[in-house]
Order: sequence, then C-alpha cells, then structure tokens
Amino acid sequence: QVQLVESGGGLVQAGESLRLSCAASGRFFSSYAMAWFRQAPGKEREFVALISRSGGFAMYADSVKGRFTISRDNTKNMVSLQMTSLTAEDTAVYYCAADSGRAADTTVSGYNYWGQGAQVTVSS
Repeated sequence: QVQLVESGGGLVQAGESLRLSCAASGRFFSSYAMAWFRQAPGKEREFVALISRSGGFAMYADSVKGRFTISRDNTKNMVSLQMTSLTAEDTAVYYCAADSGRAADTTVSGYNYWGQGAQVTVSS
C-alpha cells in the first residue's frame, strides 16, 4: 500500500515553467514504477510521463516530449515533473500514479495507486 500526495500546482502564464512533486508514503517506494497523468475538463485522463523503478528509464507522451522531465528520488520517496514552455493546452489536473506491473505502462488501468491531483492552469 502506498499513499501519494501531489504539490506544486498553480496558475502560470504561457511560456513559463512549473514543477510538480509527489510524495509517497509507505514501504518499498523503489519497487513501484511511477507516472504522471492529467485530465482536462471534459476529457479523459491521459498519460503524461513515466519513470522506471530505478529511475533509469523514462517515457513521455508526444505532446510533452522535450518540454517535461520526470525524475525520482528513491531516498526521499519523491517523484517530480518539471514542466517548461507551458501552453494553455497543458491546463489540467495532474495526477501522480504508482505501481504498474508492466514495463512502460501508459494506461490508466495499469496503476493501482493515485494521488488526489494538482491543478495546473496556464493562461495565454
């Protein structure tokens, strides 16, 4: 069992940057693959980025590739999402997720644990 709490959301202007963090409680954090998803109003939740258990592999949605960076610190039970060059299309609630049993899982159903979400609003 793991509990996830996101922080760092807010309102920014287009072109600015924002960093989201996700603090995990519980044991064996390093045994969980971690991911970020987002959900815009009226849309389905979508994959943003994932990182492997060791942090040695990362994968991104095409829409954020080159602008977002996912990282993790297994000594602090933390995963982060650095977002740059934000646009209005990045406006959404961002969710931290943990524990996919499959490698490089980009599906919502693949993750068993979810945070409560952090609102990111980008004004144009």
